Amino acid sequence: MRKPLSEEKITALHGAGGELMNRLVAELRELFPLRAAGEVGLDDLDDGASLSLPQGEVVVTTDSHVVKPLSFPGGDIGKLAASGTVNDLAVMGARPVAMTLGLIIEEGFPISELKKFLSSLAEVLREVGAALVTGDTKVMGKGEMDGLVMNTTGIGVAERIIRDSGLRPGDKIIITGPVGDHGMAVLAAREGIPVEGEIKSDVSPIWPLVERALSIGGVTAMKDPTRGGLAAALNEMARKSGVGITVREEEIPVRPEVRGLAELLGISPLNLACEGRAVIGVSPDRAEAVLSALREHPLGRDARIIGEAIPEHRGKVVLETRVGGRRYLEMPLGDPLPRIC
Repeated sequence: MRKPLSEEKITALHGAGGELMNRLVAELRELFPLRAAGEVGLDDLDDGASLSLPQGEVVVTTDSHVVKPLSFPGGDIGKLAASGTVNDLAVMGARPVAMTLGLIIEEGFPISELKKFLSSLAEVLREVGAALVTGDTKVMGKGEMDGLVMNTTGIGVAERIIRDSGLRPGDKIIITGPVGDHGMAVLAAREGIPVEGEIKSDVSPIWPLVERALSIGGVTAMKDPTRGGLAAALNEMARKSGVGITVREEEIPVRPEVRGLAELLGISPLNLACEGRAVIGVSPDRAEAVLSALREHPLGRDARIIGEAIPEHRGKVVLETRVGGRRYLEMPLGDPLPRIC
């Protein structure tokens, strides 16, 4: 009797294009309720997929995910891969339609773990109504890589493209929730750091939240604060838009557990990655309405207006500190934590 794949580990033959790979792909694809966005989809196992897209501007994004550990409080690599790709589409104003998935797997990797991570990815796609339409699987030898890498490409459609360079003087800056949760959750899990309370990643698909903001109108710019965190996102928006940005430290939401551990480690929570937040620039006449709409969604209940775009200090971010001082919030040289996404 042939034992189910879930009891096996990945071997070189699982990536060799033969019967064993076909069995693996057939079992894994059943995890995805939506497998087509056109005439040809994942079930066809053809050389590609076809898409029947609604009218609008097509947005495409791609990313590779190498987080360590693969599971962490609040999520895992599958949820991270899907959410990260969906969120890149969302902050450009695009409704997610389809996704591709490339897997690079280390020989010996448990198939039961692979199925768990793909189930997490599938749940995100189900939540936003997007289909997994095509993919690829490769196997590397034992010790030639570290477990699992996921590459995703997302396709979405936008009625109006939102850029991260659209800020204008007077626009209000909104953050949709507390910052630093993801980066600190991954670091604590990786290093086995004991923490008081609970630190969980914020990893989530933000399209349902962004859709609320877009429905109100007045959105001029958006960005998701991933690698480099809020500091990197704000600096990039200021530089691209040709404006200054001033933000009030007291208004930036940071969970006490994250702040305490960050202070202990000498890391600014403003430099830590988020994976379920958006920075949104909104015209001043619509800012309060957008904020109210965001707070009606569970992901946005802690949303805040943290500052505004200004004509001075072009390309710079000015932080008004809790003690009444002012300083530049510099662009980080890089994310302080490797392999957080």
